[in-house]
Amino acid sequence: MRLPTYFISHGGGPWPWLDGPFRRQFDRLEESLGDIAREVGKPKAVLMISGHWEADRATVQSGEFPGMVYDYSGFPQHTYAIKYGAPGSPAVAQRVKELLEAAGIPAALDPERGYDHGTFAPLAAMYPGADVPVVQLSLKHGYDPGEHLAIGRALKPLRAEGVLIVGSGLSWHNLRMMGLAAREPSQAFDAWLDESLRAEPAKRTQRLVDWISAPSARLAHPEEDHFVPLMVAVGAAEDEPATRVYHEEGFMGGVTASSYRFGQV
Repeated sequence: MRLPTYFISHGGGPWPWLDGPFRRQFDRLEESLGDIAREVGKPKAVLMISGHWEADRATVQSGEFPGMVYDYSGFPQHTYAIKYGAPGSPAVAQRVKELLEAAGIPAALDPERGYDHGTFAPLAAMYPGADVPVVQLSLKHGYDPGEHLAIGRALKPLRAEGVLIVGSGLSWHNLRMMGLAAREPSQAFDAWLDESLRAEPAKRTQRLVDWISAPSARLAHPEEDHFVPLMVAVGAAEDEPATRVYHEEGFMGGVTASSYRFGQV
């Protein structure tokens, strides 16, 4: 049995540790993340490809007990003392590195890297007990879609080894265009994304490689750090169907956002 892979929209900053109106914007997203955990159960480990970490080569977090990276600003003081205490998995990290290198992809281990909010925020909703080992994998500088699809292909065997592969970003990530201004362009980009991901495999891959030609592409992603994690999730399940597992219109005041599963539960 192979686990499916996922691309998730991970929300804003340390949202699970907040309350009030800002926190309530993430209720539907939180429900969808909980649904993912319920449908796959507790895997051997989660391999998280976060839009908040990139390096000159694919780099794997390999510490046994990773710390925290508070990579946000302007939030309440208590959110800079958050602890998501999931253990790492040096064995899974080594396996990731070996698979990448066997595919001719340069890779490295980083025993010092901590969990950034692209990892710990969604996992707080998925596995609030922090009782599943977690390993982060960096993006590669340049955000080349083909390179990240290839990374996903190399990691496909992990799915049969009990490792849940999750690309963590946002389907719309333009922090200067949120709210009502984002309504029409985010709808257009989301419609293209849904059509592309539901296409037959070869066409889907090609459309992702050429994503910059999508409607409102550069409005959706002035930089594609929050989009490229999708490529890894797709590459690891390239010939398998896509299912939208989260969709919201009016997210953050106007954004249309989505998350996807690749493969069957």
